[in-house]
Amino acid sequence: MASKRARRVKRRAWSSADVRDLKAHSRKKSPVKRISKAMKRTAGALRQKALSLGLPLGHRR
Repeated sequence: MASKRARRVKRRAWSSADVRDLKAHSRKKSPVKRISKAMKRTAGALRQKALSLGLPLGHRR
């Protein structure tokens, strides 16, 4: 089992470049899973940031 130090969450601030990339992915309607791998952030973090920016994220039918 991993030690407590290894499991500690390291928070990363959103840079203006990160926000720009997220907006671009939103326009392209990229799947959240693909965005998360590209940006190295969790799907939850991406959804929360998109919500705060007022961006649609993920599939839209």
